[in-house]
Amino acid sequence: QAAGAIFEENAVRDDEIFQLAISDLSLNDDILQSEKITHSVKLIEPNNPFQAVQEACELMNQGILALVTSTGCAAASALQSLTDAMHIPHLFIQRNGEGSPRTACQFNPSPDGESYTLAARPPVRINDVLLTLVSELHWQKFIIFYESDYDIRGLQTFMDQASRSGLDVSLQRVDRNVSRVFADLFNMMRTEELNRYRDTLRRAVLLMSPRGAQVFIHQAVETNLASKDSHWVYANEEVSDADIMELVHSSLGRMTIIRQIFPLWRDTNVRCMRNNHRISSLLCDPQEGYLQSLEVSNLYLYDSVLMLANAFYRKLEDRKWHSMASLNCMRKSTKPWNGGWSMLDTIQKGRISGLTGLMDFRAEGSNSHVQFEILGTSYSETFGKDVKRLASWDSTRGLNGSLKENRIESGMQGVTLKIVTLLEEPFVMVAENILGQPKRYKGFSIDVLDALAKILGFKYDIYQVGDGKYGSALPNGSWNGMIGELIGKRADLAISAITITPERERVVDFSKRYLDYSVGILMPKSEEKINIFSLLAPFDLAVWACIAAAIPVVGIMIFLLRRIQAVRCQNSAGGHPPPSVSTSLQSAIWIVYGAFVQQGGCSDSILGSVALRIVMGSWWLFTLIVCSSYTANLAAYLTVSRMDNAVRSFQDLSKQVDLVYGTVRDSAVYEYFRAKGTNPLEQDNTFAELWKTINKNNGFDNSVSNPSEGIKKVNIYFESYAFLWDMAVVEYAALTDSDCTLTVAGNSMSTRGYGMALQHGSPYRDLFSQKILELQEKGDLDILKQKWWPKKGRCDLQSYADAQPEGRALRLHSFAGVFCILAAGLLLALLVAALETWWNSNHCRREQPKEDKEMNLEHVHQRLNSLLDEDLAHKQLPGQSIEISALDIGSMQPSQSLEALSARDYPAHRGPRPLSVTTFLQEGHGAGRTLGAAAGRNLPLPLSSATMPSIRCKHRAPNGGLFRQSPVKIPMPMSYQPVPGGPIPEASEPSHGTSI
Repeated sequence: QAAGAIFEENAVRDDEIFQLAISDLSLNDDILQSEKITHSVKLIEPNNPFQAVQEACELMNQGILALVTSTGCAAASALQSLTDAMHIPHLFIQRNGEGSPRTACQFNPSPDGESYTLAARPPVRINDVLLTLVSELHWQKFIIFYESDYDIRGLQTFMDQASRSGLDVSLQRVDRNVSRVFADLFNMMRTEELNRYRDTLRRAVLLMSPRGAQVFIHQAVETNLASKDSHWVYANEEVSDADIMELVHSSLGRMTIIRQIFPLWRDTNVRCMRNNHRISSLLCDPQEGYLQSLEVSNLYLYDSVLMLANAFYRKLEDRKWHSMASLNCMRKSTKPWNGGWSMLDTIQKGRISGLTGLMDFRAEGSNSHVQFEILGTSYSETFGKDVKRLASWDSTRGLNGSLKENRIESGMQGVTLKIVTLLEEPFVMVAENILGQPKRYKGFSIDVLDALAKILGFKYDIYQVGDGKYGSALPNGSWNGMIGELIGKRADLAISAITITPERERVVDFSKRYLDYSVGILMPKSEEKINIFSLLAPFDLAVWACIAAAIPVVGIMIFLLRRIQAVRCQNSAGGHPPPSVSTSLQSAIWIVYGAFVQQGGCSDSILGSVALRIVMGSWWLFTLIVCSSYTANLAAYLTVSRMDNAVRSFQDLSKQVDLVYGTVRDSAVYEYFRAKGTNPLEQDNTFAELWKTINKNNGFDNSVSNPSEGIKKVNIYFESYAFLWDMAVVEYAALTDSDCTLTVAGNSMSTRGYGMALQHGSPYRDLFSQKILELQEKGDLDILKQKWWPKKGRCDLQSYADAQPEGRALRLHSFAGVFCILAAGLLLALLVAALETWWNSNHCRREQPKEDKEMNLEHVHQRLNSLLDEDLAHKQLPGQSIEISALDIGSMQPSQSLEALSARDYPAHRGPRPLSVTTFLQEGHGAGRTLGAAAGRNLPLPLSSATMPSIRCKHRAPNGGLFRQSPVKIPMPMSYQPVPGGPIPEASEPSHGTSI
């Protein structure tokens, strides 16, 4: 596809924008699929129709499908005649001359009535806006100043309509030398005429360039022709914010400015994407600074290229494609392009949304979509006035707003306002009503309204909006909800939880914010999951199983190595193993377990061999690594567990999977997430993930139709749904929840707020804003806020927030597993003790069914040791000695004699005090008997502790209780001297069992 373009040489931005548009289309395959647009650009001198026709003929000779031009009216008129003759579609963008207001180009009528020139830039509608403005201001007499560059023919329709309306309108041309104009006035006019002229200047319309208007007003103020009651109206489609501020600061009196606007500029997301078309970031991002340097004609040029691409795409779809026109303009016999009418019809039926908004050519071959805004200041004697947006005007609805001067100074006594509202807790709620009386309302917003009514002295009638909506723009340009009530003049003020947004500010006025706004997350409180064995969590179950298996494995290894060592020592010691070394498997596992829990249990005597030392050294290293890893993992686990289920921001909400979430469909919050989630300039994908969930199935899965439904859904689907809505509303819902099971999270930073919406240009806006600021300064708004959002209410949200600090002490349930393990160990010990008691009692009953031996071993040990200590110094003990143990005494059978127990004879003890041992064992009715009967016979009775485990049964002490083994001193060798046998005299206390 080929497109030709003709631009003026002084239009430096036209060629750049055209190339940029072609480049954007090449990067978007969805527009033309695999096709690419080829183009050829020609530059001409300004206001040179002949050169324009020459360049156009050359382009037609090359072969083009359409022609795009951005020139003045003279060149456009010549090109219109040529394209009509050659049947080439011609998209024309009119340029301004030297910054002066634009006037409509006068085209010649087409010969056959078929015009191939389409005006991409809308017709001049400044006259219509001026007529509406002077009608609203009730001007009957005023003067219009215009520059020499301005085409006076553009005012013809305005003058005709003003004359029919009975208006007294004067026209005066202003030369480039403005100072000379005022000098001539003073030279030519007398004082009376100057006074009349000064009175005429009180109502003046300026049709000039921004610089010319600034100089003119400055000269009028300097010459004292302007006064504080002067009202200047400046009308120009193209005027920047900087030019507006210069005009306002140089003027005296009231200033009103009319300029063309493009509402979609403020919405970054809509501005950057047009259906499937991606617009260059230079034109999307205002921070680039490139957008501010463009003229209005540049923006319409970009949209014209989009319109052509749209037509080419539909031509490809319909498969009604014609070959490119290769025409020779110089030949009289040249026939027009046979596909021109079809291409023109395709372009005229198309519609796009571009940088300037909607564009189509369905209204008599021109783009009819245009919108103006009316800015202004109040009457003032100062030069530092604020500029406010008073109203807007568009081609379909006309004026929206009021231009009447706000003269209200302090009060509104006697005024009754019609107020529209919407129920939203806790802003507006229905109070208890009395039958037959008007509804009464309560809430935070109602309290603020009552405070303002008390200060200003007005009364109000309040009613609820019919559709139950705050207000959003509809596809046809109208508004619904409370905003629609204000636009339709059915209400003077709207109050509820209505947020101040740029889109709403274009059609209504807002007071100063009386409460900050932010989006909050209403969700159920996360119940802390109790896991009594959380201390086992640092290791996986398989790790614990491997550790548990390692203990007996290492214990068996040590058992085997110690048995090998014991055999080797027995062989070297002549068949007797060292009595101090135990070689049981139970003791080996006990040693390994003691080392694992870092309780010792291993001495040098146990680790007698190098192999045992290597095994224990490896086990100690293993234990060190396991314990260190467990400690580190436990600290990390407890830290992470404190951070679990903590949704404190939108980022946390987008990353979790336990909660689904939504908001109210077609609300400001819904549009906020849509704009953020579909904005390609967003670096973080947080809002993209949030929007994907919120808009699931076009919002019907997770989003709701109203806020109360969303709050109920959080309670119904407990622990599985979160509701995104105004922070103030969800915080109130959490504070007043019946079970106090809800909490609120979200971003506390506020860039917007809640305000009172008024009609555009309402005289009450400034007064309401002033009194709201006074209420804030006095702290009255804080008192009202504390009334509806108490910090310490029935449900304390702050305590829940403080319950999860950065660091906290471990709870009892975190250590419950340890106590369970301890309790299990104690119960197991008691169970084993009971089993041992039962087992031993049965075993002893089988071994001794007839006799119950009683002996006081404690007394034996104490007496024997005392005798050894007393006689050790002067007793002569032989080399061959005997070791006796009191435990072995208890193991003797009742009928056993000393002779039968003798192992070998020992020489008789020589000394003055022979040692004799006599035991008393109850037999029959308490008769006693002697252990030894033959003199000179010796009995080996070892007292070593190694032989003490030979006791199988537990014996009763003479007092009836179980005896307790006492620690035995290290045995000493002693000689045994038997005493003559015979009956033992009965002791005074028969309960004594043993005497020495």
